[in-house]
Amino acid sequence: MASQSIPSSTPEAPIDFNSIKRLTADEAKAVDTLIINELSSDVILINQMGHYIVGNGGKRLRPMLLLLAAKALGEVSQNHLILAAVIEFIHTATLLHDDVVDESDLRRGQESANAVWGNAASVLVGDYLYSSAFEMMVRTNSIRVMEILSKTTTAIAEGEVLQLLNCNNPETTEEKYLEVIARKTAILFSAATRLSAVLSGSDQTTEDNLALYGQHLGIAFQLIDDALDYKATKEELGKNLGDDLAEGKPTLPLIYAIQHSNPQDAQVIINAVKNGDRNAFNEVFAVVLATKAIAYTEQRAEQEAQKAIDALHVLPESTFKDALISLAKFSVQRNY
Repeated sequence: MASQSIPSSTPEAPIDFNSIKRLTADEAKAVDTLIINELSSDVILINQMGHYIVGNGGKRLRPMLLLLAAKALGEVSQNHLILAAVIEFIHTATLLHDDVVDESDLRRGQESANAVWGNAASVLVGDYLYSSAFEMMVRTNSIRVMEILSKTTTAIAEGEVLQLLNCNNPETTEEKYLEVIARKTAILFSAATRLSAVLSGSDQTTEDNLALYGQHLGIAFQLIDDALDYKATKEELGKNLGDDLAEGKPTLPLIYAIQHSNPQDAQVIINAVKNGDRNAFNEVFAVVLATKAIAYTEQRAEQEAQKAIDALHVLPESTFKDALISLAKFSVQRNY
């Protein structure tokens, strides 16, 4: 695997995500096998829903981060594979719960699980995936692993509640918004890369820097997600355009546009956020464009991506370190 190469990661060159993905293809297959085995239940609905959402596309970015970091540090152990599956289970559980809270009917370009089976089933199967994740992590026989993941899931729940409190609140500041995505999204990226270092027996400095890499990458990733809600097509995004607005989420493009527009235009966004008004999307979009709010959001994402790259100075030079750098750049280049 070490002989494989990835495309140039200069800022001018587009990053080929699939070339990065191929660097951990064999390990990813092993993780997928673990996931399929763990989804085996004598409760038919769990099998159906679990396979539906886990197999429903997605980049498998978080498990890939764990595996790439492991290869950058040495070798991939069985415990690395187990925790890669655990990370994906936790992520999938959060998606199931998110779609219920947000009343979403589209996920990754297909009907969301709650649209197919209903909210109650989605919540309960999400709980099952959380429980399965903790059952799996016990197999690593590491208190440190369990400590990291228990704190991670607590932080995710806190982030969800904070986001709920911010919904329909146009007075949400950039600082409060960033606090939400740091807990709700970035913390699982950070856990993936930190856990890889823990299992590889890395020193504390390396562990902390890899955790920082994951944290900054996760923030960059979410910032671009929020920008894409105002620039991607429905097909690229895999969900309905304007979903964030319809849910009353004051994301960074909206926060910035409110602060940098005239009172009349600002009021258009304020009313739309308060009311979760998808029908105001075109008017809101015009203000977002006029204030260059998307460009600002992308610039903030680029800053976070650079912080992620800077944190990798602790790693020795390798194809896998290069791939982690390229992933940080991909996170801000992507259109899906």
